[in-house]
Order: sequence, then structure tokens, then C-alpha cells
Amino acid sequence: MNIRKMKKEDQNAVAVLLDQLGYPDTGEFIAQKIKNLLNDPDEYLTVVENSEGKVTAFISIHIIPQIALKGDFARISYFSVDENFRSSGFGKQLEEYCEKIARTRKCDRIEVHCNGKREKAHQFYYRQGYTESPKYLIKKL
Repeated sequence: MNIRKMKKEDQNAVAVLLDQLGYPDTGEFIAQKIKNLLNDPDEYLTVVENSEGKVTAFISIHIIPQIALKGDFARISYFSVDENFRSSGFGKQLEEYCEKIARTRKCDRIEVHCNGKREKAHQFYYRQGYTESPKYLIKKL
């Protein structure tokens, strides 16, 4: 298992992982998104390669500065492990990597929004020490 920074060449593998996560049809814009995010100092795009060098998981972590709190937030924006490699330790390794980044960046919490239908993902996060927080509201534009 190899954890490394995402490269633009990973776009097809990441698109497949996003599709498995429920975000199909990212092919037309994912290359530009990856390019933009790789240039953002508050964004960490990271992949895991299996022993054969195939990208089998990725995580997108964004650091969000806070004005009213001493520590900042690390937000897991997207996190996907290939369905053929789940429960093999890749997700745990990426979550621990996220925690390391958050501590290095002086964050006092990690937050993640996880769709209610992703019950197995919820179980994973609970095992990693996450707790449920109050409502999460969005306004679609």
C-alpha cells in the first residue's frame, strides 16, 4: 500500500471511485477540478495505490480557517475506497493520514458530511472516533 499526493494522471481512477460513491459523469470536468485543487494550499488530494500500483482509494481534505474558534477545521470533502478493496485497511490508513494533516495544520476537529444512506460508511467513521453533530443544512444554487 502506497499513500501519495494525487496527480492529474489519476483522474480516470478518481472518476471511477466517485462513480462508486454516487457521483457519476465527472469525466468532463474532473481534470480541471483536480488541477485547481492541487494548486490550493488548503486542499490535500491523496490517493492510495495497492501493491500493483493501481489507485484503489482517495481522500479530499480541505482546511477551513475559523474566526471564532482557536483551532481550524479539517473537512473530508470526498473519501472513497474501491468497492473491491473495502475492509482491507485502505480507508483506515487514509483517515489516519487526514488526522495527521489536521494536527499539523492546527485543526481542532475533523468534520465529514456522510449521506444518510451510507450506513457502512457511518459504521467506519464511528469506529474511527467520530460522533454525530447537529443538523447540516444546505442551500442548492
